[in-house]
Amino acid sequence: MKNLLVLPLLTSMVAFGQSFVPDAPELDLKSYILIEPNTNTVIAEFNSSSEIEPASMTKIMTVYVTADQISNDLISIDDEVLISEKAWRMEGSRMFVEAGKKVSISDLLKGIIIQSGNDASVAISEYVGGTERGFVDLMNAYASSLNMNNTIFQNSTGLPDDNHFSSAQDLAILTSNLITKFPDIYSFYKEKQFTFNDIKQLNRNKLLWRDDSSDGVKTGHTEAAGYCLVGSAKRGDMRLITVVAGSDSDNNRFLASQRLLEYGFRFFATQKVLNANQEYKKINIWGGVEKTLGLGVLEDVSITLPRTSFKDLTVNYNYSNNIQAPIEVGQKIGTLEIISNDEIVFSTNLVALENIKSKGFFGRLWSKFVLWILSLFGMTENASD
Repeated sequence: MKNLLVLPLLTSMVAFGQSFVPDAPELDLKSYILIEPNTNTVIAEFNSSSEIEPASMTKIMTVYVTADQISNDLISIDDEVLISEKAWRMEGSRMFVEAGKKVSISDLLKGIIIQSGNDASVAISEYVGGTERGFVDLMNAYASSLNMNNTIFQNSTGLPDDNHFSSAQDLAILTSNLITKFPDIYSFYKEKQFTFNDIKQLNRNKLLWRDDSSDGVKTGHTEAAGYCLVGSAKRGDMRLITVVAGSDSDNNRFLASQRLLEYGFRFFATQKVLNANQEYKKINIWGGVEKTLGLGVLEDVSITLPRTSFKDLTVNYNYSNNIQAPIEVGQKIGTLEIISNDEIVFSTNLVALENIKSKGFFGRLWSKFVLWILSLFGMTENASD
């Protein structure tokens, strides 16, 4: 059975249909992606699944693995890490740790996030994984668990390696999970400077100074990769993540990220459209101690759409006739579809919001008999016993 309801003031995602939305800005990049992570909405992309050299954007995974180890009580953020000679000798960007001295996980994380320290990355990888190679195995295992299907890591720093690659899409997935699962660690990304060993270094992410809503994430650069950036900003209840790769200059990667973020916030919005445990449909049931059942969803649902698509959304409720008890809370009864511009933009299970016990043996038998009689005459729709 299908029922239609008009929702005058809702929003949603995925296929943008006939909405009046300008094209995303034209950018001179190897690849990019712009997503709304809370609704898993890709707003704009170009070559987002193609392989790129992630450079220091790799360190987002280094932080992610460490954060997950902390959350599972395998290590503590206050643990002291003995710095190895290998970590101390690391080339490239550094936080300037010293061999033989101990540094806290907290400081090493800030050294990775704010100062992009290769020395800090190796130090923390050796502590968590036993060796950097062992840590890299963890990185790849985490990447697989997050469905980062175009990613292989060979080190914790992002230093060049022919078999070390990712994609804009995968880095967006990783960043989304980092922000959602580890907000306390993610808060380090908005710090504009960090001083260690009396050496003050500024955060390399210039978006933090250019846009007050920006709170992350990570720059990257090698000669082969070009200038890259994972950026994120939050305005109101809407967060956006952008990944740009292969820019020709330091400044242009930030300009490209700003243009994508402004495009997303200007022309799209995210709103809650369904409330958890709210009854959206009531149907008749058979053979239960109650004759009706309320249907809805068990979790709040938010969706992202062009702002011009907020009006005249419709909802379809699809379910079978002759639902019979017993019924348990959360049991799938049908599907709920939100439609914009004649396209389905969101679909989810329509579930029972209450437990319904069945009648006794004779009650169930009588219900089945009545249902059989009515079915002979095509009279079961909307009927109940």
